[in-house]
Amino acid sequence: MKTFVALTSIIPVVLGAALAPSSTQTVSSPSSSSATSSAPAATCGASFTYTGVNESGAEFGNQNIPGVLGTDYTWPSPSSIDFFVEQGMNTFRIPFQLERLAPPATGITGAFDATYLSGLKTIVEYVTSKGAFAIFEPHNFMIYNGAQITSAEDFASLWTNLAQEFIDNDHVIFDLMNEPHDMDASVVFAAMQAAVNAIRATGATQLILVEGTSWTGAWSWLTSGNADAFAALTDPLDNVAIEMHQYLDSDGSGTSDQCVSSTIGAERLADATAWLKETGLKGFLGEIGIGSNDQCIQAITGALCSIQESGVWLGWLFWAAGPWWDDYFQSIEPPSGAAISAVLPALLPFVG
Repeated sequence: MKTFVALTSIIPVVLGAALAPSSTQTVSSPSSSSATSSAPAATCGASFTYTGVNESGAEFGNQNIPGVLGTDYTWPSPSSIDFFVEQGMNTFRIPFQLERLAPPATGITGAFDATYLSGLKTIVEYVTSKGAFAIFEPHNFMIYNGAQITSAEDFASLWTNLAQEFIDNDHVIFDLMNEPHDMDASVVFAAMQAAVNAIRATGATQLILVEGTSWTGAWSWLTSGNADAFAALTDPLDNVAIEMHQYLDSDGSGTSDQCVSSTIGAERLADATAWLKETGLKGFLGEIGIGSNDQCIQAITGALCSIQESGVWLGWLFWAAGPWWDDYFQSIEPPSGAAISAVLPALLPFVG
């Protein structure tokens, strides 16, 4: 869970990850010796299709709209993409701020800001030029210009416009909205289904990721109403997946570097995995993050092993890389993010 509290920060509370840049300092190009791709493949099941990291920056400074590039927000570093591709990762989730792309002056269904759209396209095209997949998502929690997005029609119109901008890039993945919350699951589902239908009506065929209410938490998927609502999800191309997020600290917020136990990862994902099997839907773990300690490393290893073994999860992404994380404990930004030395080697067996 993330809540807006300052002009240049987003602080997590229940199911999200911190988004609080402390400076505009950039990170130097990573050295290939910072981590290696020599870790053996995990033996928990068939390989994941998509593995990688979130690449934060363009959603920073969320209360300063439109904000200034390089002061309020930034775009991911190409050198960071290069580093993770060298490790064998193939998927990068790029959060953006919806009010910067669709300015409030013209509304959520209006024309996009050309400069911000160009920035998004530039990093997306860089990722896909490396043969990797670029997921992009409005990091807005189903809130636009201070109000909840409740109109399925408007949400579908937004995604009609956005899909048309990327329709020809088969390595793009559409993530419809980050972590809706404090909304009835049926309202969120209606918007997600409308957007899926709208995207397909454009002729776009790429993978679509939908998210549920209650911060799209895996551990609350059954109790939040998401399980009942999203069981009806359909896609004429059968190329849609349910994106869930999961953190392993006591309140599931990702704000503590301490995990509840060494088994908490598998435990918190178990009910969602069973639901995916029951419905025949596919899952995607869009955010997971931990601190750099033995108990957490055991917990994330157990989590990834459990979903790999299940065969119903398409992949996973660690939260988070990005050039402005500074000393954030979950930063996996090369070359020296806090999670690089201990956590990255634990993730590599689940890559490829």
